[in-house]
Amino acid sequence: MSSISILEKIAKRLRIHSLQMTTAAGSGHPSTCLSCAEIMACLFFHEMRFNPGDPEAFENDEFVLSKGHAAPILWAAYAEAGIIPQNSLLGLRKITSDLEGHPTPRMPWVKAATGSLGQGLSVGVGLALAQKLAGVKARTFVLMGDGECAEGAVWEAANAGREFKLGNLVAIVDVNRLGQSEPTMHQHDLKAYAKKFKAFGWDIYQIDGHKIEKLLEALAKARLGPKPKVILARTIKGKGVSFIEDKNGWHGKPLKPEELEKALAELGPMPDIEARKYVRSRQKVKRPEWKNNFEFELPSYKDKTATRLAYGLALEKLGRVNDRVVVIDGDVKNSTYTDKFFAAFPGRSFESYIAEQNMIGLAMGLAAKGFLPFAATFAAFLTRAHDQIRMAAYSFSNIKLCGSHVGVSIGEDGPSQMGLEDLAMFTPIPGCLVLYPSDAVSAEKCVKEAARHKGMVYIRTTRPATPILYPPGEEFPIGGSKVVKKSDQDTVTVVAAGITVPEALRAAELLKKDGINIRVIDAYSVKPLDSETIIKSAGETGGRVVVVEDHFEQGGLGTAVALILPEKKLWKHLCIRDIPRSGRPEELMAKYGIDAAAIVTAVKSLLA
Repeated sequence: MSSISILEKIAKRLRIHSLQMTTAAGSGHPSTCLSCAEIMACLFFHEMRFNPGDPEAFENDEFVLSKGHAAPILWAAYAEAGIIPQNSLLGLRKITSDLEGHPTPRMPWVKAATGSLGQGLSVGVGLALAQKLAGVKARTFVLMGDGECAEGAVWEAANAGREFKLGNLVAIVDVNRLGQSEPTMHQHDLKAYAKKFKAFGWDIYQIDGHKIEKLLEALAKARLGPKPKVILARTIKGKGVSFIEDKNGWHGKPLKPEELEKALAELGPMPDIEARKYVRSRQKVKRPEWKNNFEFELPSYKDKTATRLAYGLALEKLGRVNDRVVVIDGDVKNSTYTDKFFAAFPGRSFESYIAEQNMIGLAMGLAAKGFLPFAATFAAFLTRAHDQIRMAAYSFSNIKLCGSHVGVSIGEDGPSQMGLEDLAMFTPIPGCLVLYPSDAVSAEKCVKEAARHKGMVYIRTTRPATPILYPPGEEFPIGGSKVVKKSDQDTVTVVAAGITVPEALRAAELLKKDGINIRVIDAYSVKPLDSETIIKSAGETGGRVVVVEDHFEQGGLGTAVALILPEKKLWKHLCIRDIPRSGRPEELMAKYGIDAAAIVTAVKSLLA
């Protein structure tokens, strides 16, 4: 039997599985599965090399289903490859099954959650870059939909693929003409897509995506050369079932049982072929033998130092003891001070330029192959990548993010540069830790804790220099806090973080002159919050609590504290309540009521 005949039979099996699964589930996207059946057959049973018994094998080719709504055909390919039992397919979308409606890493072969369209190519760039860094011959394949090519994130990723010279990256665009609600922007105009990818420096192959021989020819050509490759495959949505072929209105619509019967009659009987025999693997290679240490030399500071600078210095130290660490920048490394790491470890440093969405996807891909990515930019600009950050959480991704230049305390640059929403963005994300150091020592220790923790961590750093509050050996465990001022006569608990901690300490000195003692808590771990210490302190100070933060009212430290306080009758929340102006940091903190004077006023009002 010829290779073409074998792959045609496997493609037919994938179509039948996809139809049966979605009808049994009563939901799903069979029409988009039918358009890519030949593509999937050629990839999994001819071109890709992987060990079906080991999803973590470093020599495996990686596959990203960027058009995640086609999950049924991915599960079908896994079943045909012998990765999962075929009888599990009818569990599609059930709460007891890992065969979800869109892929997530609950299925170990899935390296990143997809389904929010336009993100898979960035993850693919990260995976391919990780393979290149590790020196393995493996490749990464990304199957995209034509509709998602309207997303700007796709072109951020295309730019990065060329910049990093990823000859081991192959994208396949399933150009099936129809989106969810109407035809796509370019419909079947392959030349329009080709012009775009050509402008980004990719090798391009235009083919009929239902002709096995053309797919095999293009895939063979895509093995060669230093550039990333894209195969533009013209296909028909709903291919193989005449009453839904190339017809709008069938996206996300499974066939009814009677329609399924009619469709299966058209397709003919399930071909009798054992597809798993055609899976091919590479010779086993060892995983990289990384140094995986998290202990680096103690901080050494005497003068005021910005936590953003301490972050950069700590990363450089961490890089010397842990070569899993890689750093990604968004063209602000001389402000976030990741330039320290770039100078010391150029081979593990990657410039994403002003493309924050791709920066997060790139980090996800690197993390999926075992690297430990730290990515940094201004906190305000991370909001552009909120969807990618959200999907990183659903991917259980081990990435570490740093947002600098937070709050009105950045000063004259004005509101567009002030990260005032970032805590509200990160705290709701499941599994994401949020650390907000107040001085250089705590900043370095937060970098260490972030690196040690498996999962996403956000570190919030400050632009102005702040006083050194802690000795070099002080530790800052996740979920902790520091009571930096305390006495038996304390009447109010002030909870602060970051730049408001030194303001709270200044307020304490001013209040002491009036015979008023306050307790000051540095809540450096915003999530998880040290509830026990805060509740205990509130109880010991008559329930009187002031929370002060350089952030908007909702979703920050104040919200976190409010959720744990048993009563909030004696409560003040100092935060930014208006859109700020430009000005000097001390002017802005005074104007918007988060400086020492404002804390003094709030404390006295609770005691009145």
